[in-house]
Amino acid sequence: MIDLFSDTHTIPDAGMRAAMAAAEVGDEQLGEDPTTKRLLERVTQLLDKEAALFLPTGSMCNKVAVAAFTRPGDALVCDHRAHVLRAEGGGAAALSGVVIEPIVTGRGHFTPEQLEAVLNPGTLYQSRTALVALEQTHNFAGGTVWPLGQYQAVADVAHRHGAAVFTDGARMLNAAAATGTTAAQWAAPVDAIWIDFSKGLGGPGGAAIAGSKDFVARANRFKFLFGGGMRQSGFLAAAALYGLDHNLDRLAMDNALARRLGDGLAALGLEVIAPESNMVFFTPPRGIDPPAMVAAMAKAGVRSWATKTHIRLVTHLGVSAEDVEAALVAIARVVKDR
Repeated sequence: MIDLFSDTHTIPDAGMRAAMAAAEVGDEQLGEDPTTKRLLERVTQLLDKEAALFLPTGSMCNKVAVAAFTRPGDALVCDHRAHVLRAEGGGAAALSGVVIEPIVTGRGHFTPEQLEAVLNPGTLYQSRTALVALEQTHNFAGGTVWPLGQYQAVADVAHRHGAAVFTDGARMLNAAAATGTTAAQWAAPVDAIWIDFSKGLGGPGGAAIAGSKDFVARANRFKFLFGGGMRQSGFLAAAALYGLDHNLDRLAMDNALARRLGDGLAALGLEVIAPESNMVFFTPPRGIDPPAMVAAMAKAGVRSWATKTHIRLVTHLGVSAEDVEAALVAIARVVKDR
């Protein structure tokens, strides 16, 4: 089976497993895990922020960011397909009591003008816009990459109106690889940003959110409140450090394989959203719905994922150039036999 379901399906390789086994560990809740400390130092350097916090998952990073920047009854602005809105079980509302103000976009990136139109200082009747959430890359919009100038302009508008800004950076490192930018360039305009170690970097779990020392102190309170405190987290931190050392520079390969996959699917006559990172979204042939297409592809040896209208394929370190070519051959058979 060629697994293009998600880059969360990466498996630690022998080198990463060895690094985990050899990790020096301590009690993370007490701030005594030395490997976790080294990882957080690395993340603050990578993102050029004052401090960072290690959490079990990226979704928890979103939840603690919302909690740290808002009060119950405040408004959170995000894209209408943002992960923080669509794929986290209503956590922002349930845990922080915020009102979510979605902006409808085509590619996951709202304009400064769209943001300006919904920002509100708060009145007796209306919620104060306390926080703006960005997503880089944007998953459900097709793995799209924010243009850096637009990203900066949106953050500037939010700040001018007194709202904080944070970035769900689950795949931000793929965006940096795709655009020739640095991680720090995406971190600079926003108040907090996080990166995930269980996707393109190949780790078994963990994410780190970075911002000011004051923000990280507040976020740490909510990390513990939401059950995110860990003990010997150095085993996960060692995997993350290994990923940064060995897998960061190869993210460009994942992006290149996604482009090849997109070109191959288009050559089969399928309607493809031009990939901007490591995700490829395409529309099934006429007469077959996405779940049926996923099932047919699985029988042909290719694992994928369906939205209501599209099929998603994701490249990652567990997928080779040969796998992509084999997947295209298999999908061609499915299209021919439909």
